[in-house]
Amino acid sequence: MLATGVSLAAAPDPAIEKVRAELSKRLGDISPDSIEASPVPGLYEVLIGARLYYVSANGRYFIQGQMTDIETGQNLTEAKVAQARKKLIDAVGEDNMIIFGDAGLKHTISVFTDIDCGYCRKLHSQIDEYNKQGIRVRYLFYPRAGLNSDSGRKAVSVWCADDRKKALSEAKQGKTPAPKNCANPVADHYALGQIVGVTGTPALVLENGELLPGYIPPARLRKLLDSKIAEQKP
Repeated sequence: MLATGVSLAAAPDPAIEKVRAELSKRLGDISPDSIEASPVPGLYEVLIGARLYYVSANGRYFIQGQMTDIETGQNLTEAKVAQARKKLIDAVGEDNMIIFGDAGLKHTISVFTDIDCGYCRKLHSQIDEYNKQGIRVRYLFYPRAGLNSDSGRKAVSVWCADDRKKALSEAKQGKTPAPKNCANPVADHYALGQIVGVTGTPALVLENGELLPGYIPPARLRKLLDSKIAEQKP
């Protein structure tokens, strides 16, 4: 068979298919992105967007919470969620973000921002320092008061401006952007933020998909990002 170049797909796991069928009965239109066996026998990982749940083999018991390997101290839930979060954010595409910093910088973070948020403004006031620290910043909009709020409308106006980076910087300084409307990704950014677990702004998503809430000064963030790379080395 191998000599003929024929490739056979792995047969479906009957236990996982049973879980999938039971969840379909109970969850209706909600379709998991993946179902996999967890490290605990009889318990399965169900990934929906960037939210990870655990379900019993019969599909009856649904658990939301963190699973930690006591021997290693690793948070197994966050590790899996971070992978999903990174995948979802990367799928947005940089054409649908406002980016400060050259592509050659050592680190890239994605920041969910609200134009009127105080700490978001503080972060942006230091954007040059972040870049000097080797950190490239990709902005996504997350108007905390909702899409129909002043912040939501400002986000759309910034995106539709002739010079988005200039318009964003001025808006962060308290200047009201000229009202404009056009095809924009603001609603998609906002929905994505909810999916990946954003609860406030600024929300920083690191290169490994880890989500950090709140403002972090440039030099401290650089040290943190460097340490993450060091942790990944064998």
